[in-house]
Amino acid sequence: MERIQAELFTEPGNNAVVRLPPRHSPGVLIQGDSLSIIRDDVAEIVEACAQGNVEDAHKAATILLANFDELLARYESALKAHDIKRPY
Repeated sequence: MERIQAELFTEPGNNAVVRLPPRHSPGVLIQGDSLSIIRDDVAEIVEACAQGNVEDAHKAATILLANFDELLARYESALKAHDIKRPY
């Protein structure tokens, strides 16, 4: 294990915007339990697609997209607050 110093651009929580050296742009740190939930949400979509259940797949995908949109908005807000250009 290596100990390093990182820059924190948001309050810590289930996800945080941080910059690790030597990276130019910050990234998003997602806690393991939250990552597992995202994985389960994707698995639910895959399973619904495999079963031909487009309606359930669409509902689950819509919720997942909304969660990612919220995370992306938090990321972009943190960058803007610190005058950092988006890397995309």
